[in-house]
Amino acid sequence: MANLPQSLFGSDPPSFSSSSSGAAVPSTSGTNSSTTDHEDPSRVYVEKLIVALRDENTRECALDLLNKTRATREDLALLLWHSSETIYTLLKEIVAVYRLISNPNLTERQSNRACNALALLQCVASHPETRKLFIKAYIPHYLYPLLNIMNKEKPYEHLRLTSLGVLGAIVKSGDEEAILFLLESQMFPCCLRCMEVGQELSKTVATYIVHNILMKDEGLKYCCAFAQRFYAVDHALRNLLENLAEEPSHQLLRHIIGCYLRLSQSPRACDVLRYSLPTRLRDPTIVNLLRDDPTAMGWLQQLFYNVSNTGQYTTVPTGELFARLLGGYKG
Repeated sequence: MANLPQSLFGSDPPSFSSSSSGAAVPSTSGTNSSTTDHEDPSRVYVEKLIVALRDENTRECALDLLNKTRATREDLALLLWHSSETIYTLLKEIVAVYRLISNPNLTERQSNRACNALALLQCVASHPETRKLFIKAYIPHYLYPLLNIMNKEKPYEHLRLTSLGVLGAIVKSGDEEAILFLLESQMFPCCLRCMEVGQELSKTVATYIVHNILMKDEGLKYCCAFAQRFYAVDHALRNLLENLAEEPSHQLLRHIIGCYLRLSQSPRACDVLRYSLPTRLRDPTIVNLLRDDPTAMGWLQQLFYNVSNTGQYTTVPTGELFARLLGGYKG
C-alpha cells in the first residue's frame, strides 16, 4: 500500500460495510478505521481515498490515486457507486471544467483533474452491476459539452478522448438497452463530430463506438432511416479514409471497414454503396495496412462482394445518390 500523507485522510474516516447485495455502503455503526484480521488492507485504502473525495483539499490527490487502483480493484465501480456523495462529487468535477473549455488557456492540470473524474465514471460504466444504474441516472448526458469541444490542443483532446472512453465502456457490453440509450440521447452525432475533430486515438475510439452501434439492428436502422443520417456517417468515414494516407492506422482502418461492411447489410444502404463505395478502400497503400489481419481482410472482401452486383461504378454526385436511393426510407 502506498505511503500517503496523513493529512490526506484526517483521523478516523467513516468505515464501510457490505450490504446484503454485496455492494459497499457507508457503515452506520462506528467510524473506527483500524484494519481487523478479516479486512483487506487494499480495500480499506481505497475506501479511505473515496472518503477523501468529499474534501476539496484532498480531492485532487484522491482522484489521482483512485485511478491508479482501477486495474487492481474489480470492485472499484461498486465502491464508487454505493458510497455516499461520490458520484455527485465526480459530476461536480466535470461540471467545473465546463466554464474552462471555452478558454483557449485550459491547463494540463485542470484537464487532468476532470479526466481523472471521467475515468472513474468510465469504471462505473464498465461494470455489469453498475452500468444500467449509470445509464438510468442519465449520467452520460454530462458528457455533451466535452464531446462537442472543437479545440484540438492536448488538454482539450484529453477531455474528448476520456469522454469517449466512457461511451466506449457503455457499448462494449453489446447491451441493446445501452445502445438504444445512446441513440435516443443523440450521442451518435457527437461521435461523428469526434471522428472529424479528434486526434488519431479519439478518432479510433469514436469509430469503434459507431461500429458497435451499427452492429445492433436498431443502430443500423437508425443510420439508414434518413438520407441525412446515412450521408453524415459516410462523410465521416470518407474523411477518415482520406487522412489514413498521411497518418496510417491499422486499428482505425479496421473499424472503418467494419462500419462499411455493416452498412452494406442494409439493402437501401447497399444500393448507395454500389455506386459510391470509396475507391480509397482499393488503394494498395491502405489495403497494405491489413496485411497481418486476416479477419479485417475478410471483412473487406465481403464488403466488395456485397456491393459488386451492379458490375461497375457510376459517377453520380453522392448527395444526389442519397436523395434518390434513401429519400423517405424509414428503416
